Amino acid sequence: MTEHPPEDTVDRLIADWQRERPELETEAPAVLMRLILVAQHVIHPAGEGAIARHGIHQGEFDVLASLRRIGPPYTRRPSDLSSELMRSRAGMTKRLDNLEAAGLIERTLSTEDRRSFQVALTEKGLAVVDAALGDLSEALNALLTRLTETQRRQLDQALRALMPPA
Repeated sequence: MTEHPPEDTVDRLIADWQRERPELETEAPAVLMRLILVAQHVIHPAGEGAIARHGIHQGEFDVLASLRRIGPPYTRRPSDLSSELMRSRAGMTKRLDNLEAAGLIERTLSTEDRRSFQVALTEKGLAVVDAALGDLSEALNALLTRLTETQRRQLDQALRALMPPA
């Protein structure tokens, strides 16, 4: 006998639509609504909480993690960070200003082009991003303990099928 999960918000929404518009296909919207709600109300808060313990916000973490991920000397041009993180240059400048004021990055003139700058992690920035990464990984792994190994593999396969081409 298969155990049915308890009714959730999406079940109630779908039931309303089936009553009002019975001709509509509701399976796909139900699955995607659950995906969105889990991302917004479970995954995002867990990640944001893990990062916030280190005195930074998601956008700042994204910049620090981007620098950390490339390896020593943990340096990139601001325009490369803007492109990678899909942020306007003005928005990136504000994030960099905040991170620099906190002592987590430093800006230096580029050795290759004196008209541009490089952004580098400071020792403090490296310590903060490494600690935040550890807590983030732990928080996200804890969420997946709710799933069996088979469910995790199936979820990964299903989400890969929905991913846009790289």
